[in-house]
Amino acid sequence: MRCAIVHYHELALKGRNRDYFEQRLVRNIQLALRGLGITRVENLRSRVRVMLPPDADGAAVSERLARVCGVANFSLARAVPLNLAEPNLEELNRAIIEELQSKIFATFRVTAKRADKRLTLTSMDVERLVGEAIHERMGKPVSLKAPDLTVYIELLSRDAYFSVDKIKGPGGMPVGVSGKVACLISGGIDSPVAAYRMIKRGCRAVFVHFSGRPLVSRASEDKVRELVQTLNASLYETKLYVIPFGEIQREIVLNTPAPFRVVLYRRMMMRIAEALARKEECWGLVTGDSLGQVASQTPENLSVVEDVAGLPILRPLIGMDKLEITDDAKRIGTYETSIEPDQDCCKLFTPPHPSTKTRLAELLNVERALDIPRLVQQGLDKAELSEFSFPD
Repeated sequence: MRCAIVHYHELALKGRNRDYFEQRLVRNIQLALRGLGITRVENLRSRVRVMLPPDADGAAVSERLARVCGVANFSLARAVPLNLAEPNLEELNRAIIEELQSKIFATFRVTAKRADKRLTLTSMDVERLVGEAIHERMGKPVSLKAPDLTVYIELLSRDAYFSVDKIKGPGGMPVGVSGKVACLISGGIDSPVAAYRMIKRGCRAVFVHFSGRPLVSRASEDKVRELVQTLNASLYETKLYVIPFGEIQREIVLNTPAPFRVVLYRRMMMRIAEALARKEECWGLVTGDSLGQVASQTPENLSVVEDVAGLPILRPLIGMDKLEITDDAKRIGTYETSIEPDQDCCKLFTPPHPSTKTRLAELLNVERALDIPRLVQQGLDKAELSEFSFPD
């Protein structure tokens, strides 16, 4: 019998809420594995067992489980029946040695965990007995510090599970346990990473993208759709709102001083995004701001942009530098898409010397020249909605 044994860490600390978190993780694993013919995902307390049919694609299962938030690590394992009262490791030894025949290694070690303390053999007993059997049958020496191969054994109530690979998951919290947030997403490197960090903390996410259309092409929109598809492998279902923002930008340019344009763009985006967030019942807005990275992300400008929002603004990247953010983007699979060239609305009509220390009183005076309620409604009326489901 083949299965995947999934482990988690943080969820085990949730006390009376633990059952809720575990149920959500099981549900998310079921969603992640849709279309692979898997019908049984079971919570075994402190681990989750995914029963694999004989024809299951192990590589596809591994690829999808590796993206499930809340999973610390997992193994594709084989099960051997186990008698608690009179444990006989002969069948287990035979199955492990059969598995190892196809592996190339010089040294090995055995690591066992005993989940059911009624088993008369301890974890160390099992490690010693299985290790002796492998050494005698295959002639390989044991190395406890730097083995070429590790045999992992888990001893549950009725079965022993063994594997030779342990695959790391993203960790964090299961998606859905931390409510819903609206993520402002561009075609750049930062905002997808910011969104993923909130997804990993258990947030469901909807996305809002401001396009320079009709003044530029749809290139940034195509990139963003690809980025959302990548992130949706951890969300399973999401929405993307695209706001044609070019005409609103042009009106800001015609009616306000050049140094304030960037901050005014951002304040208008926040107003529109917040209206969509409330419609979607989100509790916060997520941005890819990193302190001091560009003119709109100085302390003063972050403060005046935040002033227009009634919902909390979450900035997961605020203390990260560009190299750290880029490394994260490569790890989650968004980097290659993000570096493709496009026409970002934030680069439209950008002044040569933008204000970096904007004062709120001064900005409020400048905004009197704009019909803000009309511009916000214009953005909402032209919003284009796309819905995503995983797997597509």
